[in-house]
Amino acid sequence: MLDLFNRSIEYIRISVTDRCNLRCRYCMPEDGVCKKEHRDIISYELIRKIVEAAIPLGITKVRLTGGEPLVRKGIVDLVAMLSGMKGLRELTMTTNGILLPRFAHALKQAGMGRVNVSLDTLDAEKYRWLTRGGDLSQVLDGLNSLDAAGFTSTKINMVLMPEINKDEVLSLQQFCRFRGYCLQRIHHYHLNDYQSIDFSAKAERPKSCHLCNRIRVTADGMLKPCLFSEQEILIDPDDITSSLIEAIREKPLQGQSNTSRENWQIGG
Repeated sequence: MLDLFNRSIEYIRISVTDRCNLRCRYCMPEDGVCKKEHRDIISYELIRKIVEAAIPLGITKVRLTGGEPLVRKGIVDLVAMLSGMKGLRELTMTTNGILLPRFAHALKQAGMGRVNVSLDTLDAEKYRWLTRGGDLSQVLDGLNSLDAAGFTSTKINMVLMPEINKDEVLSLQQFCRFRGYCLQRIHHYHLNDYQSIDFSAKAERPKSCHLCNRIRVTADGMLKPCLFSEQEILIDPDDITSSLIEAIREKPLQGQSNTSRENWQIGG
């Protein structure tokens, strides 16, 4: 489906939880987030219905995000629910990789197509500092698990922070080349200011707004047409198609500021 600016909206990112097992300094509060009641988190059944309604509108790609999607109970069951849907060309997930040794094989068996792993540094001490206690070796074990399970085209998501990891781009490129991964550099930004994106630095994400082809679903079940906008559409469980159409039509040419949400609620 085309939005009002003739962009073909083909991609939906779904945050299945706002919880995470790391506390990355650029993303999560140090003390984590308040645990929501089960009824306040989007259900797997609603996610299934959203994807079913989105495919006839032209959505061909679904990405499961968080928070950390692998901390949500039953996530493999959700993958199995979605993977066989006719018309869905790509089912992917973004994860910090910590839990992949437990889940990689099951995800592959359930039909997950590809996985992105967040990894901003190969320095163990810097990783521990950035994540407030994370263990780099666990992420590397997770990548090994992806390889062993048969995943290919794995992407490494590297958030560019000039004063922290600017000097590591080359080493991560070499790491990815050796392992057969693709490095995806991501601009560090603040949701409350689109102008915080430093487009002078070379990075693959976020794309320029005129190329944006996605909408988002928050962990508490709201549709967001734009990451940098306050706009949200309540999903009508009795008419999900109309809710999706509204979200696509409400998508702005370029958002400027989002002060009502944080990344862990939207999935980046």
